Amino acid sequence: MRRWRTLLATFAALVTALAVPGAAQADTSVVGGTRATQGEFPFMVRLSMGCGGALYSPNLVLTAAHCVGATGTNTSITATLGVVDLNSTSKITRKSNYVYRAPGYNGNGKDWALIRLASPATGLATLPTASTTAYDTGTFTIAGWGAASEGGSQQRYLLKATVPFVSDTTCNSASMYNGEIIASNEICAGYAAGGTDTCQGDSGGPMFRRDAANAWVQVGIVSWGDGCARPNKPGVYTQVSYFSSAIATAASSLGG
Repeated sequence: MRRWRTLLATFAALVTALAVPGAAQADTSVVGGTRATQGEFPFMVRLSMGCGGALYSPNLVLTAAHCVGATGTNTSITATLGVVDLNSTSKITRKSNYVYRAPGYNGNGKDWALIRLASPATGLATLPTASTTAYDTGTFTIAGWGAASEGGSQQRYLLKATVPFVSDTTCNSASMYNGEIIASNEICAGYAAGGTDTCQGDSGGPMFRRDAANAWVQVGIVSWGDGCARPNKPGVYTQVSYFSSAIATAASSLGG
């Protein structure tokens, strides 16, 4: 069974808690992370159902399929953009008007979706997707507002960390995921010793790195994992390069 990295059940209560003036706030989210600076990752998006995302175009957010419902009209999602502090008065919010979930998604692979915003979020950098496997190895950056530890709650501040690529063969070994990884369209990243990872509430957020021109490019979408930051249990991400053409086609159909 896939262990998604969402906080769907508790997100509404957590948002309420975050809004209480003077409430104590933790300084960590991504497990083992450090706080991102304002403007460092302007493409990061927080979604009201308890997931993350990346701004694919001014009116489209790329996220995980398991974060959304079926393809169709959807006006229930609020996207928060432009800030690292979810309580900031400078935050930008947009409502959704449509969701496109990967065709054939059944909970096993194909974990990507696009959310169309009711009005574009202009003035923010978007995050290009990798269209080849050239950037699918090396060291990646992860970021999100998810839990600081397994079983924890959403955080107020955006955290970042770096994690190394783990080969499909290693990730599918008996000591890790024992054949659960879909090698053709999932990518693993993390440390054998654990300690740094995405966690619940980070689902749908991007995993990214610098390309040959030193620009950020998205290589993964936070999908699932066994707990958070456990030894020999790296994070599992949707391999964006495998789906880049399908994502681009869907984006075009949505006007993005």
